Amino acid sequence: MSGLHRSSSAPSKNGLPPQELLDDLCSRFVLNVPKEDQQSFERILFLVEYAHWFYEDNSVEKNPSLKSFTLKEFTSLMFNSCDVLKPYVPHIDDIFKDFTSYKVRVPVTGAIILDETFERCLLVKGWKGSSWSFPRGKKNKDEEDHTCAVREVLEETGFDVSKLLQKDQFLEMTFGQQRVRLYIIAGVKEDTSFAPQTKKEISEIAWQRLDELQPASSDVISRGMTGLKLYMVSPFLTSLRSWISAHQPPVAPRLDRPSRGLSVWKAKNSSTGSSSVLSEIQLNKPAVDARPPDTGPGKSFRNFRFDTASIYRAMEAGFSS
Repeated sequence: MSGLHRSSSAPSKNGLPPQELLDDLCSRFVLNVPKEDQQSFERILFLVEYAHWFYEDNSVEKNPSLKSFTLKEFTSLMFNSCDVLKPYVPHIDDIFKDFTSYKVRVPVTGAIILDETFERCLLVKGWKGSSWSFPRGKKNKDEEDHTCAVREVLEETGFDVSKLLQKDQFLEMTFGQQRVRLYIIAGVKEDTSFAPQTKKEISEIAWQRLDELQPASSDVISRGMTGLKLYMVSPFLTSLRSWISAHQPPVAPRLDRPSRGLSVWKAKNSSTGSSSVLSEIQLNKPAVDARPPDTGPGKSFRNFRFDTASIYRAMEAGFSS
């Protein structure tokens, strides 16, 4: 990885960031942190990863002439540019290999969000990949499981589950050396607004029918009945079904609901890595049930009512195409 060495302080024609920017990233994310975070390469690499996210989400977005890097490439760039890390450049490949091995042992927590009928769950799709998963993420140092779950769900969906989460209502499995705990958040209204708070991490959010995610299996990577690619979903389905059978849903199933999964938020241009243009496809209740929102933009349109029947037909046509 030494080929990314950056010695000049001037902007590079090939898109490498100027030394001033790298010095700022090193100072902000590596040097000015608590001493305990500098005591191991695992912790230092997490700091470098934070710097990488900041660089991609802010520096590259503001200056498209800057090159976008993988984490491995960015790590090499930082080690070759930051004075305190330069002595370890000869060992950078081993350091990065140990870090990736360490990351898969960090516990993960998140949530299985169920709608009011317990027929659908909320899944998120990654920015660059094609897999869908429950909103979840790795724990920070000394972070409690439920606190991590609230934080990760908020970051990935924009939805605060802190008042709905019950600490004893969760499913937990271990994959290799990694523990994954998912809290069950049941009875969420399907017209709830969702939108990730982090940039370039989530490309789509959708309510997916549980019966289309079958069959349950122990496979970390699987496909649902409609071909949907799933990650860390299938192993939880059997236990989730048992939980649902033991709990009464707040609302009975409705026949007028779309029979397939329904996207509620989508980012355009996610596969290209360019700045995202956000769009929301929100479910609307039947007109007799509709309530205009009390806050937010578009006040002059609050008395407007959608023709929900035609919207459902259009959505069905879009999913079947």
